[in-house]
Amino acid sequence: MFDAQSDLAALVYETHQDPDAVLRNFAADLNARGLRVIGMVQAGQCADSSLSAVLLHSGEKLLLAQDFDPATRGCRLDLARLQNAGERIADALSHGADLVIINRFGKRERDGKGLSWLIERALDADIPVLIAVGKDHFADWIKFAGGMSVKLGCERDALETWWHGISAGDTHTDIGSNPTVCEILK
Repeated sequence: MFDAQSDLAALVYETHQDPDAVLRNFAADLNARGLRVIGMVQAGQCADSSLSAVLLHSGEKLLLAQDFDPATRGCRLDLARLQNAGERIADALSHGADLVIINRFGKRERDGKGLSWLIERALDADIPVLIAVGKDHFADWIKFAGGMSVKLGCERDALETWWHGISAGDTHTDIGSNPTVCEILK
């Protein structure tokens, strides 16, 4: 069911884990190595007015929460603000990237909304995608991804192992060498 070399990976986390810190640090390290990581990582909590995200390619922090309404219960995500963030990521994606990180897979993405279109766009451009998926949403993720995803634990070592596996295939063939059919088709 899972392809260890898939360009699509889910960082599966439990409620006591912080996938945002893991993703943010991983992206910062890849950027420091000269790679171009775009996307966003959540900052703040979904159930209060602090919900925001940091754009990984610019460092800009965007508010994603609805304007304060004390009567609102549950997630305060403003869908228009989320779509605006998605458009900004898409613009950055049009300039190329080595990796796209999407902060969460939730019910909106499950229903084909939210930032699901960015996942498709990145994969169509042969750019790997990494997304945080809560353990309680993993079955929905598998349906969404058609089973074509790597399941990673919410830890840095898992990310490094996955990244090493998919980026090792990005080495260019030396001029004058005889590439195999598999290398040509990659």
